[in-house]
Amino acid sequence: MEDKKSKGALNGIRVLDLSRVLAGPFCTMLLGDMGAEIIKIEVPGHGDDSRRYPPFIKEESAYFMNLNRNKKSLVLNLKEEQGKKILLDLVKKSHVILENFRPGTMEKLGLGYETIKAHNPDIIYSCISGFGHSGLYKDLPGYDIIGQAMGGIMSITGWPDSPPTRTGTAIGDVLGGLCSCIGILTSLMGVRNGHPGQKVDISLVDSVVSAMETIIQIYLVENRIPERTGNRYEFIYPYDTFKAKDGWVIIAVGNNKLWEIFCKAIERTDLLGDDSLKDNYDRVKVHEKIKKIVEEWTGDKDVKDIIEFFQSKQIPCAPVYTVKDVVEDPHIARARKMIRDVDHPVAGPMKCIGSPVNLSETPAQIHSPAPLLGQHTESVLKEILDMDEDRISDLKLRKIISGTGT
Repeated sequence: MEDKKSKGALNGIRVLDLSRVLAGPFCTMLLGDMGAEIIKIEVPGHGDDSRRYPPFIKEESAYFMNLNRNKKSLVLNLKEEQGKKILLDLVKKSHVILENFRPGTMEKLGLGYETIKAHNPDIIYSCISGFGHSGLYKDLPGYDIIGQAMGGIMSITGWPDSPPTRTGTAIGDVLGGLCSCIGILTSLMGVRNGHPGQKVDISLVDSVVSAMETIIQIYLVENRIPERTGNRYEFIYPYDTFKAKDGWVIIAVGNNKLWEIFCKAIERTDLLGDDSLKDNYDRVKVHEKIKKIVEEWTGDKDVKDIIEFFQSKQIPCAPVYTVKDVVEDPHIARARKMIRDVDHPVAGPMKCIGSPVNLSETPAQIHSPAPLLGQHTESVLKEILDMDEDRISDLKLRKIISGTGT
């Protein structure tokens, strides 16, 4: 009997991925993990820029290998007419095309949305850029840090006396990739329900603005510009990092019931009779006073002991993990499968980050390692476009395509 789980929920969906580096590849990584066929179309010579990003395993980029598992690599020269024709022939037999060039680049190549749609009215065309394909800033270049800056998140990240701070990861690119993935999946359902294909226009700035949620609502409602508050939260306290004897601990008292349990746990029931601490919003106003009280209790205790104690009381808490802690945690790494083993043909055995999307019947899987540059050029052209050896050899000779084999 055929194992349906092994195929993935998106089995049968073909995606042409012209994107590079992070935002686009992150999106197609998620789609590939869920079973879509991802054909990564790379430029001749060097392919995706991230193939040269550290860290390296035997000269292969782990950055690239993590984001580009479950994909096929086809090297295609889109500056040549024959290269464009091959792409358009593939468009006719695909469901999705994705790119993250600056707006106008695909039009200059003669491969803009209107051209793509003319060859396949049901195609989903997703584009990711700094500012989107419409509006005053659409022609400006955009990177993750620009998305973070103009999306507002840098203005609220850090401490009151620190400069605006970029988040520790490229969250603008990741959010853009997630929004693209959502837009693609929504549009695929639209086609299934009888709607035509459509353009999914994703802006890094828009993605960050959306993620700002309540922070922007503060200004819209109160006309107050939120500022950097360190690790505490605008509406809840204690909800912060607190100093312990050997490090830092997170304590998240998210409602009044938890506040009562917390005060009893640290033997400060006197706080429950203080009307100035009655509600979360009241406690936020005097957060400095409460932080001092909490750290008087945590300051002479080890993080491990604090965590065990509060967990026994069902009070939300956590240690502040290093990356080492994350990848060695048995729940995160193994039980939730967020660290996966992969065998790459050049790099050998390695580990990648797993998918955060847990599906009970068609689980996300890493079924193939990241491709070598042009590894699948010949097989894609043979199997999808029915090209013969002579035609492929001619295209190679004319430098329209290149590859390492099937």
